[in-house]
Parts: sequence; C-alpha cells; structure tokens
Amino acid sequence: MKKKQISIIGGGPAGLMAAEVLSAAGHAVTIYEAMPTVARKFLLAGKSGLNITHSEDYVRFVARFGKASDQLRAALDGFKPDDVRAWAEGLGTETFTGSSGRVFPKVMKASPLLRAWIARLEAHGVSILTRHRWTGFEDGGYAFETPQGHRVIHPDAALLALGGASWPRLGSNAAWVPWLHEKGVSIAPFRPANCGFDVDWSETFRDRFAGKPLKSVTATSPAGTFPGEFVITRHGIEGSLVYAHSAALRDALETGNPASLLVDLAPGRSAERLSKDLARQDRKGSFSNRLRKGAGLDGVKTGLLRELAKETDLQDPSKLASHVKSLPIPLTRPRPITEAISSAGGIEWSALDDGYMLSAIPGLFAAGEMLDWEAPTGGYLLTACVATGNAAGVGIGKWLGFGGRPAIPQ
Repeated sequence: MKKKQISIIGGGPAGLMAAEVLSAAGHAVTIYEAMPTVARKFLLAGKSGLNITHSEDYVRFVARFGKASDQLRAALDGFKPDDVRAWAEGLGTETFTGSSGRVFPKVMKASPLLRAWIARLEAHGVSILTRHRWTGFEDGGYAFETPQGHRVIHPDAALLALGGASWPRLGSNAAWVPWLHEKGVSIAPFRPANCGFDVDWSETFRDRFAGKPLKSVTATSPAGTFPGEFVITRHGIEGSLVYAHSAALRDALETGNPASLLVDLAPGRSAERLSKDLARQDRKGSFSNRLRKGAGLDGVKTGLLRELAKETDLQDPSKLASHVKSLPIPLTRPRPITEAISSAGGIEWSALDDGYMLSAIPGLFAAGEMLDWEAPTGGYLLTACVATGNAAGVGIGKWLGFGGRPAIPQ
C-alpha cells in the first residue's frame, strides 16, 4: 500500500502525539513548526516542574473540563492519565505522584522527555521542519513561509495543532482564526484561562507587598473552596490558587457584575475562636501585635486586612475575625490573554465530526488547545492535548482508509 502524505501543522504535544499515531501506522508524516524548535510552551511549563497528568479518580478527572467534559470524554477515554504515565515511562521518563495528586517526571524537567519523544518520531520516519509558518489556504493546499521562501503543499490529509491564544511569543498567536472563519468554521472567541486578575491596590500596599506570596490560605468562588497559595502582584493577584478559580471569576466579570475572591487567612481556626483570641488582646497594643498574638497572622496577611477592611472593623474583634475568615478581594478584570497559562475558546465542537475532522473542510483535522475547552493547571491541560492528538491521529487514519492505531504506550 502506498504511503499517504500527512501534514501536521504545529509541533506542540497534540501535533507530536498525532504524528506518533500516524507514523506508527507506517505512513509519511511531516510536522511543520513556525518556531525554531518544537514544543516551546511544553518546555516552558517544564521549567517549574512539568505536570504531565493528575492521579485523582478518573470520574472526577474528566469533570475538570467544564462545559467541554462531554465532548472530550471519548478522547480522554482513549488516552487516560494512566496511559499518559505509561507513555512517558516508555520514553524513559519515570514519574511520581506529588502530595497534591499531580504527576511529575522524576527529573522534574520536560527536556529529557521531549528529546526522547523526538528521537522516537524520527526513528519512525517523521520529518520535522522548523521555521515553517503556515500562512493560510492557497491553490487547494496549505501555504507556508519557509527559510527557502514561499511554499504550497497538498497532502492527503492535514492536522492543525497550532494551540490557542496564550503565550503568543511561543507560537500560539491564533493567526489562523480568520482563515478558518472564511471557510465556514465556527470559532468561539478566545478568552484568558488560568490567569491572574487586576486589583486596584493602593500605591502603599503595592509598593510594600508586590511579589509576596500568600501561603496556607483557602479561597472561595463559584468554582468552590480550595486550599493553596497565590502571589500579590503590582497589578493584582496570580498563582495556582487563583488559577483554580479563574474560569468562574472571569465568567462573572464578563456579565458586568462585581466579582471577588473570598480568602480565608486562617483556615485552621474558627471565627468564634479567633474572635475570642482577638478580644483578649491589649487594646493599647498595635494592630500588628494584636493580630499576630490573637490570630497568628503577620506580614502580607496583615497588610491585606489593612488594605481591604474598614478601619473600624479592624478594632472590633468579632468583625475582624469575620474578615480573617472571609476577606473579599475585589477584582476588576482578568489579566491579558497574552499572560495567561492557557486560553478558553477556539474551534467549536459543532464544527468537528467524531474523528476531529472539520466538517467544512474535508481532510483537515484539529486537536489540542485550538479547540474550545479549558481546564485548570495540574496535568489536565497536557493530558487533554495528547488525548485529542491521539484521537485526531486515529481519525485521520480512519478517514484515509488505512485504520491508524492509537499511540499505545510502549
């Protein structure tokens, strides 16, 4: 059987996984990547300890994708968190589960895994062409700007795996949106996800506490109540605990209504106990000393109470205890999407068939963060990217009539 020519446009995890599926089936795969190297966002994520997936119960895991959970379910069923771990270990990367349930490579880096992955793809005959930027459709094919000049290709099938709209300097700039719109593909507007928020801090608070972490707290929003920590920035707040609430807070702000993140500064103490302990403090003592002795709080937590609570409330033990247990941080807007870890929005699910092919453009498939889904940090993003890449690879194989086996962990 003659090999089919399959082009994958975008060299992130979704594109690389699809290349693994298709090359394993024995067909000619070429990856076109605009940047000088592939998977730059993947490597950046690995600098702080790469979360490759999460170990929580699978039923809970698949519910982490919000409105897109049902649409993603088939792809996730085809490449579950345990499959992600087995796949990584098949590439020589041992994994472990952290105290948070997140799964990490033991080396705590992305680069060894990526090097082994690329080596395996090249061993399967995959060609990786970097500095090849897709510029749209032309003459019934796909046009690129390359180091050798303008080029148009006509593959038997193609996959778009160009990412969303966050971190555009790493390659995901959503330049493809108008080209697909012109072809009749429905695309939901991109919005920041896993993002920080602006807060109108006073200049005094900003100058003193910007960059300071707020540790050992819980935070509440319509998304629920979660423990963790976040950071005060010059603009507002950011960090893993904020990201856990970002979708709910962003959606609330988009309605035009006020939105606040409620923070419990002393999760280990009840409001009643705090009120009694604070009432026992010498009223002549400074606020900082009374708060430190009565509630065990100091530093940025003390500063946050001064910043957000009324002065009269700070002098009342009962009201102060209430603020310690539920301090609303009023938000003004999400930080720009260019700063966000990921993005919501993208190609609508109604524009895809069950094999991840665009109904309006037969032979063209899509996967990864180009699609309209979002998830919190903690391994969910990467798992969904490789799972949809796997599913799209299988879909391409079926459409071309040669099957195409999933990327069975080796």
